[in-house]
Amino acid sequence: MRHSHPPHPPSPERSAEVRRRFAEEARSERPDLSALCLLVGAEADGALDEAALDAAQMELDRLAGELPFRPGSPRARAVALRDLLGGRYGFHGVAADYQRLESSLLHEVLRRRRGLPIMLSVVWLEVARRTGAPVYGVALPGHFVVGFGSELGPAFGSEEERVLADPFDGGRILQGNDAETLVAGATGAGLRPSMLEPADPLDGVARVLNNIRAWAAGRPEQSAVGLWAIDLALLLPAHPARLRYERARLLVQRGEFAAGAGELEAYAEVVGVVDEEAAERVRGEARAARAMLN
Repeated sequence: MRHSHPPHPPSPERSAEVRRRFAEEARSERPDLSALCLLVGAEADGALDEAALDAAQMELDRLAGELPFRPGSPRARAVALRDLLGGRYGFHGVAADYQRLESSLLHEVLRRRRGLPIMLSVVWLEVARRTGAPVYGVALPGHFVVGFGSELGPAFGSEEERVLADPFDGGRILQGNDAETLVAGATGAGLRPSMLEPADPLDGVARVLNNIRAWAAGRPEQSAVGLWAIDLALLLPAHPARLRYERARLLVQRGEFAAGAGELEAYAEVVGVVDEEAAERVRGEARAARAMLN
């Protein structure tokens, strides 16, 4: 493996350029999922230069070119992708992948053919999309999968019009109660019809960044990774206001007390409009952070 530990970050100049392009792509009329995920990778990995970004897109093109060109039923398309990506190329995931930052970086997933459910789903989606297949992400709680066929789903036709596949399991076609079982295993809750609706690409990118933040949160020495993941999430057109609080607390944890206190105070102003008690708690955190400077 190229990385026994997380990749080295880009230069400040490269990072600024990556963030500018990420914000531009996220606000475009039709955000490109693969481009956004690769820019996340460029923020993580200083080795991912322009040539490497192009190479990753070309690899997706190459994989799409290997699919049999015969637009069939949704099931036929799902099976063809399973056989190509899961079968011939061995794309899949295992539990240990959750412990690796690379499992959330598209260029590394293309190289290692291993990753988290959502990143493997991005590979499936992008390869299928390049062949003109009707395909979409399905953000099941705790486990992202891919849908083939009409986004309207079975209610508007036969079951054959909508097929779900699990790229983490090598593209296994979900049958019967498989989706319910995945949701129950991840959350202990039942499957609701709304969970099967197509995921917005930007929601998918937000979920990728959430995964990276969760990875970094369990590793205090990787707080810089958590910080850039928050910074990218804040560039998405829609993001939870609480992200700003999370960023401020992370700055304090990193010893950047003045900057963290300033951001806590700014967040308290926003929160105070709806919840003065919560705002006062945040101001208390800001005072504690400033006290650390003495």
